[in-house]
Amino acid sequence: MSSSKRVYVAVIGAGGVGQHFLSQLVHVAKHHPSLTLTLISRTSKCLFTEDFAHSLSFSTWSSDLANSTQPVLGPQEILAYLSNAPGKCVLVDNTSSQDFAQTYPLFLRKGISVVTPNKKAFSDTLGLWRDIFSAARSAEHPDGGLIYHESSVGAGLPIISTLKDLVDTGDQVVKIEGVFSGTMSFLFNSFAPLDGEGGSWSQEVQNAKEKGYTEPDPRDDLNGVDVARKLVILARIVGLDIAGTAAFPVQSLIPGPLEQVTSGVDFLARLPEFDADMEQVKREAHDQGKTVRYVGSIDVATGKLKVGLEKFDREHPIAALKGSDNIIAFHTKRYGPNPLIIQGAGAGGAVTAMGVAADLLKVLQIIA
Repeated sequence: MSSSKRVYVAVIGAGGVGQHFLSQLVHVAKHHPSLTLTLISRTSKCLFTEDFAHSLSFSTWSSDLANSTQPVLGPQEILAYLSNAPGKCVLVDNTSSQDFAQTYPLFLRKGISVVTPNKKAFSDTLGLWRDIFSAARSAEHPDGGLIYHESSVGAGLPIISTLKDLVDTGDQVVKIEGVFSGTMSFLFNSFAPLDGEGGSWSQEVQNAKEKGYTEPDPRDDLNGVDVARKLVILARIVGLDIAGTAAFPVQSLIPGPLEQVTSGVDFLARLPEFDADMEQVKREAHDQGKTVRYVGSIDVATGKLKVGLEKFDREHPIAALKGSDNIIAFHTKRYGPNPLIIQGAGAGGAVTAMGVAADLLKVLQIIA
């Protein structure tokens, strides 16, 4: 196959989601023999082909990367490297790097497509959002790269693509609501289950951390910013000019006195002091025949977004979630009183990587 027919793929981030993505890339390549893996990078290591003449190994990439002595390339250097490729290129950014997010418009203007689960790129300033999509391929800019970011909301769940389909086919989206965090879902399904009492709040947070459902410092989940970022992305897709996560109320579940403790270990050690507060929230909901969940919602008509605790009837789909599942309901004019609901695993490296790999397939179907 001539080099001009090949598609050169650079993968940033090779741990967590990136590791799962690279294992799934083998299957993508079976469908698209034109795919050439030309660069893999992580924080302290980088591996790339010098002349684009061959593909990196799909089977030995991990050891090859570990043994590489090539220099680590930053965003601008990777841009320069891919700009010299003899064919179409795709940047797959599996990181949460703000530095890479800021450079997406530069890649897109060079005709390099971008596939990523990095929600910071799409929930940061409205200016960056507009810059990304004005640089992407369109009728006005046919030479721009493509941009896909399904996994920036809901891991591998088809949330963004479904919402875009609703909007692009002329449906009127009235409201979006749901449980957008696998961590928060697991916590409240354990703390306030429909059957049984559940443990204390601090016990459930500790349990979630031990099972790998939280960040190393659970405060990074409990502050609600992750959910807020996802709402910003969805709100912008339906046409709301949301400035960022500071533009609407986001309820943090971090007790005030613990916001400034020095570490996650110290936070968990002191969290039992505040169990009574969360127990009261649970009891009040129970006394009303309801259960409490941590949700996000977008009222499209008023342009209002909010993130925080809400009470739901026990028969409500949000109340009946299990494990760490996400659930998102799209209330639209076309679907009437019965919203379009998407439910399933909304967190985890394998399912997030699946969403990224599926986006890469979409890009390859267009440019290969």
